[in-house]
Amino acid sequence: MKVSVTHSKRLLEVTEDDITFTEEDADGLLLPHNNALVISLNVLDFKIKRVLVDLGSSANIIQWKVLEQSKLTGSIIPATKLLTGFNLVRVTTRGEILLPTNAERVMKMTLFEEVDGDMGYNIILRRPWLHEIKVVLSTYHQLLKFPTPEGIKQIKGDQPAAREMNAISVSSSKGKEHAS
Repeated sequence: MKVSVTHSKRLLEVTEDDITFTEEDADGLLLPHNNALVISLNVLDFKIKRVLVDLGSSANIIQWKVLEQSKLTGSIIPATKLLTGFNLVRVTTRGEILLPTNAERVMKMTLFEEVDGDMGYNIILRRPWLHEIKVVLSTYHQLLKFPTPEGIKQIKGDQPAAREMNAISVSSSKGKEHAS
């Protein structure tokens, strides 16, 4: 199986623009799998683990506790927004914050909506960031690929973290079923 995606060439922006996923990209993965794509990402000078890559919505989300641990709570711009998930559960944001993200030396200023409470993941990256970086992702290969001036870069998913998060989620939902 070979999957290829080609972006139009822009002068001086991208030296190589074919993005291809091959079976070799899946080497080392536990197959078959239905894991979410979970990565680590550098935000400011911090490597943030348990970052969910999700195409389902249009807001980048960061947890309050990540900002608190990074001593960035003073940089939050108060702004209340109502976010609705796929299950129609609503979450109110406390504010937003603009932070630099570094994906394989591709720096982007990213607007995050800040939420309080445990969502399991430290950050959820959604369409705005993915589109700005021009990411092509494969959940099967647990891989993000994107064009840069130096060629195609990639970020591998953290399959053990994704499996751990799935186990926690399944465990939590079973606990709720028994409590009824």
